[in-house]
Amino acid sequence: METIENFIKDFILFFNSSAFESLILYIKIAFFIFGLSAVAFIVFALIRSSWLKFYALYDAAEFFNYRPAGAKKMEKDWKKNIARLDSGLESEYKLAVIEADNAMNDVLKKMGYPGASLAENLDKANLTALSDIENLRAANQIRNSIVHNPDYKLSLEDAKKSLAAYEKALRDLDAF
Repeated sequence: METIENFIKDFILFFNSSAFESLILYIKIAFFIFGLSAVAFIVFALIRSSWLKFYALYDAAEFFNYRPAGAKKMEKDWKKNIARLDSGLESEYKLAVIEADNAMNDVLKKMGYPGASLAENLDKANLTALSDIENLRAANQIRNSIVHNPDYKLSLEDAKKSLAAYEKALRDLDAF
């Protein structure tokens, strides 16, 4: 019993001693250095990754430009897509319609619609922001015909109507 009492006394004396206080000081210094290095690593990782750029800089760009973050790139890509109609080649018309459909589907995915294709999103989602959904469905049917039927003939007028429907829908969703 006396050895237990001596152990408890020695234990308490150790925690009250200056040796323990100096040990605690070294432990505090070590944890402070570890904490600073962890914060420095986090800042370094945020700067090197695209997360900070995407969530902070894009949000700031949206705020100051009064436009969605990817609107400038979307508009540039859209102009390239419209320029395909000037080529006079049916294959370019088809490619323009397919790319417009993909752009529309990408915008809907970014908005959080879960469908795998544009047709699924148009059927399942309540897209009240779209003013002319029937023309968009028709344009999507033309795109599906192009993809699933290699012999499908697409005229310039049908391509222009399809791209106009996609453009109207993208403008309704403020994509550009």
